[in-house]
Amino acid sequence: MPIPRLRPFHGPALFSYGFRPFFLFGALYAGVTLLVWLSVFEGRLVLFTSLSPIDWHAHEMLYGYVAAIVTGFLLTAIPNWTGRLPLNGLPLLVLLLLWLAGRMAVSFSDLIGWFPAALIDLVFLLVVVAAAGREIVAGQNWRNLRVLGIVAAFALANVAYHVEAHWSGDAAYSRRFALSTILLLVMLIGGRIIPSFTRNWLVRENPGRLPAPFDRLDVLAIAGGALALAAWTLFPDAGLTGLLLIAAGLIHAARLVRWAGDRTGRDPLVLILHLAYAFVPVGFVLTGAAALFPSIAPTAGIHAWSVGAIGTMTLAVMTRASRGHTGRALEAPPSTQLLYAAIIASAVLRILAALLPAASQPLLWAAGAAWIAAFWGFCAVYGPMLMRPRVGR
Repeated sequence: MPIPRLRPFHGPALFSYGFRPFFLFGALYAGVTLLVWLSVFEGRLVLFTSLSPIDWHAHEMLYGYVAAIVTGFLLTAIPNWTGRLPLNGLPLLVLLLLWLAGRMAVSFSDLIGWFPAALIDLVFLLVVVAAAGREIVAGQNWRNLRVLGIVAAFALANVAYHVEAHWSGDAAYSRRFALSTILLLVMLIGGRIIPSFTRNWLVRENPGRLPAPFDRLDVLAIAGGALALAAWTLFPDAGLTGLLLIAAGLIHAARLVRWAGDRTGRDPLVLILHLAYAFVPVGFVLTGAAALFPSIAPTAGIHAWSVGAIGTMTLAVMTRASRGHTGRALEAPPSTQLLYAAIIASAVLRILAALLPAASQPLLWAAGAAWIAAFWGFCAVYGPMLMRPRVGR
């Protein structure tokens, strides 16, 4: 997609485009949050939050890390969708400060009170939705209102998260609701960019079988996935939910196979998108199996989705967008390939930690170390690109 014109800007390069601060600070926070969580899990650290430790961990991964990356993606994609000028300068700095304020408020909510903390935390996504909606409507880009609708549902899930956590002490329903909205975003956006980027590379570098065009199977996959996730959100342990989840997993596996990912081995920048999406059906099947067979830990499927699908997909998009929008070649050098290897290893190790209770402790730490290596490695490799002007300008 063409890179849009920019407003005149003479400040730090970090605030010249939305993806720059949110990708950098989001990746940094992903590592910090996981390191803190492992210390809490081991009983070496006590948080000053009104949320339970599990609720804090899930909330900050979803509304800390993922919300930052989704915002960076939207601030980069929407100008391409609408042809309007992207956000930069002081408004972008204010938006970043709102995100940071939310992180501090949630982590210290036991000191300031759950309700003020919730209000501070909720402001960020509401502003993001309002700003994105204004741009999409002004640009008459009606097709992408569905993307905004999912992000709005994600923001609504955050409201429910705070209320449920306060009144019941456990935000189990809202955790599932929030994770489901992000998975829907992966299904929708992944269904656009993966076949598109794959087709572009194959036509240029490896002529032959191309990804299947969007058709009824894709509609069925998204609708079936949404239905299964709704059932899982409300009735996670029901037998029917398990069957719906497994069926959705099989449909998404068929969807992925049609995208010709097996022909992209020579381009890690494209291949990683297929590997990321592969965790979507894996998560459906594992979560469905947990509903049907109590001996299978539900956290296996949940982390296939969260670490595998969402973690890998966001890292893949971050590296590709950072390279393209800073004027670098769309390729994955060895340093980037190591980041990909680390996030895939983290996902596999975290799934195994859930499936192998006897070895869960060392596997959890290994998965955490790989996660931190992936995202702090992104800061080390891509941070200088994000903080410097675009090459050629």
